[in-house]
Amino acid sequence: MSHRSLEDVLQAAENPVSMLRNSRIGAYVYPVVAPEFSNWRDEQRAWREAAVLYDQSHHMAELKVRGPDAEKLLSHLAINSFAGFATTKAKHYVPCSHSGHVIGDMILFRPAEDEFNMVGRVPSVNWTQFHAETGDWDVELERDDRSPPRPGDQPVRRRHYRFQIQGPNAQHVVEKLNGGPLPDIRLFNIGSMTVAGREVPALRHGMAGEPGVEIWGPYEEGEEVRQAILEAGEEFGLVPVGSRAYATNTLESGWIPSPLPAVYSGEEMKPYREWLPAESYEASGSIGGSFVSNEIEDYYLTPHALGYDFYIKYDHDFIGREALEAMDDSEQRHKVTFEWNPDDVIRVWASLFNEPGENFKYIDLPLSNYTSATYDAVLKNDEVVGFSMFSGYTFNDRAFISLGTVEPGIEIGDELTLLWGEEDGGTEKTTVEPHRQTEIRVTVVPTPYSKTAREGYGGSWRSAS
Repeated sequence: MSHRSLEDVLQAAENPVSMLRNSRIGAYVYPVVAPEFSNWRDEQRAWREAAVLYDQSHHMAELKVRGPDAEKLLSHLAINSFAGFATTKAKHYVPCSHSGHVIGDMILFRPAEDEFNMVGRVPSVNWTQFHAETGDWDVELERDDRSPPRPGDQPVRRRHYRFQIQGPNAQHVVEKLNGGPLPDIRLFNIGSMTVAGREVPALRHGMAGEPGVEIWGPYEEGEEVRQAILEAGEEFGLVPVGSRAYATNTLESGWIPSPLPAVYSGEEMKPYREWLPAESYEASGSIGGSFVSNEIEDYYLTPHALGYDFYIKYDHDFIGREALEAMDDSEQRHKVTFEWNPDDVIRVWASLFNEPGENFKYIDLPLSNYTSATYDAVLKNDEVVGFSMFSGYTFNDRAFISLGTVEPGIEIGDELTLLWGEEDGGTEKTTVEPHRQTEIRVTVVPTPYSKTAREGYGGSWRSAS
């Protein structure tokens, strides 16, 4: 049986936009972890007021890259500089296409001089694996894909468990587990701590903008480690966070998780499309929202649009460098947060009681995304000036907000209009019911929305705009 590729799928489709807007794949699923351990409101509140345990063991892919050319390969693909990247650090790794548009992003660890581990969503894994397998690089790969979205009765096993302990009381939990204070670990640096009698690596990190650590180890030890964390955290108000609340922490901290990978066009990208299988994320993912264009390139995003432009370093050659050097930084979109008008949100919910066909697109809680990559049109004077890309509700601030990107000249405090719902009564996506479009007033507010994250991560991608 011959190999069918993404390129084959695209050739058979009307165009990439139509294919992706009508994908039947459904919403992005955070697998295995229970939806709620208590309720999503209290779980959100705990990361701001006490402490939480995030179980990240299942929804991210991993790729180990090892060998004499490991750094050369990864540096060739990343806009980031690798200068000073030691084994005691982690890096937010951002690769781009030849046109200078983002493929995806991951967290990159360096456990040894010639070994790296990439952790995150799959587009960057696929891109890296393609170049490792088709280029002249002396490297070995070990891939561990995310857990199945709906495993049923099938056993689930990963290479690593991966937990985060976050929140204002996280330090107390960590010290109790460790049997004493940790050495001071700077943000995105790696030390070690003791958990359940085991020494484990500890990354200083903060998903929701509060201080904390990320730890990992062999998957078979995960349940014992998890129980030890829950027991140590009980007196400090620590609660486990389910998959419903987990995905919303980024709304407060400012990371846009799922831009469309810029792979669907361009002659230089064709070999990659021919390598990607027809069952890949890129071939089966979906675009949703009110912004519609027949040109797939209109959905591509530069590093600037996602707040990653300060990562771009021209101290090395990398794919996309020439295109990025040719861009005028002042003309690029920048990342913002939108605060939705509560009366308009309530009006959308109230339409559930209207006659069939008169309802608006349902806004789910706490996360309203219903597609792999969201592009809701944001308007000023009836002209599109940006996209709303990741939206939901924060119980901590009693606000419905979204992360997105806007044209130059749009500033904090500007009042804009978000077009909610899809064209012609809705696309064929399984997550889209028949509905009509409506307008929602939004105000541009600082990113990150959480004051703690905004002040604690100054100068980082969270606040870059």
